[in-house]
Amino acid sequence: MSSYTHADPIALSFNETCLRMSDVQLLQGPHWLNDQILSFYYEYLEKIKYKNNPDLLFVAPEVTQCMKLMDDGELETLLNQLEATRKPFIFFALNDNESTQAGGTHWSLLVFSQPEKTFFHFDSWGNNNSTASHQFVQRIKDALNCRQCHMKPIRCLQQANGYDCGIHVICMTDNIADYVNRYECVEGVGPLHKDIISAKRSELLKLIQSLGGKV
Repeated sequence: MSSYTHADPIALSFNETCLRMSDVQLLQGPHWLNDQILSFYYEYLEKIKYKNNPDLLFVAPEVTQCMKLMDDGELETLLNQLEATRKPFIFFALNDNESTQAGGTHWSLLVFSQPEKTFFHFDSWGNNNSTASHQFVQRIKDALNCRQCHMKPIRCLQQANGYDCGIHVICMTDNIADYVNRYECVEGVGPLHKDIISAKRSELLKLIQSLGGKV
């Protein structure tokens, strides 16, 4: 067993996701959330909460990052594996990182609605990820057979600090997925309340515990 495993033990194994204690600890204080936490939650939404709704696709942030850097053939293959062209609604947790290395400074949410022929962008820090979102849409829209689709930034609750962007993405994903599940569209979704943001970290810790994890 490696010294790394001793120093940073596994907190939860959930389907394809492995959370270590260092990941879980990000939820216990005023910390920026990493890929692992968002990937875990997106997998929870796909495998448990919305397992009976095949119209929704939640793309893990590390997969979204790979999409930015793949060539066209690789991108088409990946989207086919995800059956993305058959999914009416696709959620992307988008990072402003443009390299192959881990990093970035801000998360935002991009939701593709095939019925509305629109990419909806929700950014809790003004227009911080405007360039990253436009570049990503240009990268994937042909592969999703939506060349004529347009992009629409949506006003949303703004974060009150410099580290809660990941929590905002998780809460916005919850809010929009629930709306889409009921109304089969994104347009018209209501804004978040700040109380939902402030409660989410403890809710995520309870969720991890309920799935057999250590916190």
